[in-house]
Amino acid sequence: MSPPPDFLVYSLPINLNIYSMATGFQHLHSYFAYLVLIVLIVVIIYSYMGYSGKKPFTKQAKQFSLIGLIFAHIQLVFGLILYFISTKGIQALSAETMKVSEARLYALEHPLMMIIGIALITIGYMKSKKQSSDAGKYRMIWIYYLIGLILILLRIPWTDWL
Repeated sequence: MSPPPDFLVYSLPINLNIYSMATGFQHLHSYFAYLVLIVLIVVIIYSYMGYSGKKPFTKQAKQFSLIGLIFAHIQLVFGLILYFISTKGIQALSAETMKVSEARLYALEHPLMMIIGIALITIGYMKSKKQSSDAGKYRMIWIYYLIGLILILLRIPWTDWL
């Protein structure tokens, strides 16, 4: 990531530079994403095995799904902070940005798809709590977390991330 033009570098009262913060949050957001993906995959596999094996929905199953939900929301918070302090985020939104696919990905497509994916994960967790059968609880988590993960994977900026 190259430094932004001088007019995009903001100074804070405590003499910190927003650009330095953006770089730190970008690294945090990128590395934490690996952990989030691993946790979501484990939760999806665990819930599918519970659903297909007709296993009882235990406290451990609820904790796994809650951990997946929490990690996804923490990643969302990191991403939203980065979106508002990075030059690739909200500052880049313009008609010209929409004409450049990479800029559009960072400024619009990636954040929007992540929010939708994490919203689906949240809906799945909430719907699982309302199910009366154990199979229904596992099924809600499995389906919603899987769809959320697929949406997340579709808009990860793979060229910069790997």
